[in-house]
Amino acid sequence: MKKGILLLVALVSVFFSSCEKDDICDANTVTTPRLVLTFYDINNPSVLKNVNQLKVVGEGMTEGIVFSATAIGDSKYVTNANTISLPLKVDQDVSTYTLIFNSGNSNPNVVFTDKIQINYSRINSFVSRACGFKTNFSLRPNNPITHTAVPSTSGKWIQYISVEKTNIENENETHIKLFF
Repeated sequence: MKKGILLLVALVSVFFSSCEKDDICDANTVTTPRLVLTFYDINNPSVLKNVNQLKVVGEGMTEGIVFSATAIGDSKYVTNANTISLPLKVDQDVSTYTLIFNSGNSNPNVVFTDKIQINYSRINSFVSRACGFKTNFSLRPNNPITHTAVPSTSGKWIQYISVEKTNIENENETHIKLFF
């Protein structure tokens, strides 16, 4: 009888020891944050300002950043918001984006293109077995952003850039302010 009980206890313990939590990453788990850019009026720096038909294209991309998953055609790459979020590369210490103001306008005299290069270092940290790793970023203190007009002979539509947060750990705050 004792052997039967011991065998039953052993089988039950083996059964329960093989159970594990499901490897599902909770949607609320903080993962690699995007860079949050907010646009302001250059003439009234405390006032948020919506951009007109902004298209953002990352270096090496053939299409732009998708701002609206429900839009059809080229309109999914365009926004009229005052805040955008851009992914930074997790395998390099630099990300370059082209920001096209009035994208798609038939009058080329009102379409302006600026290029920004974001320089940073990466900090990888383990989140969980289900979620894997996340990368936080720290903007370089001496030269966090390089800003040029494209072509260089045209004027810049972005007049001033202010770095607000050098550590990019979440998407709940503005990291960079752009004034135009």
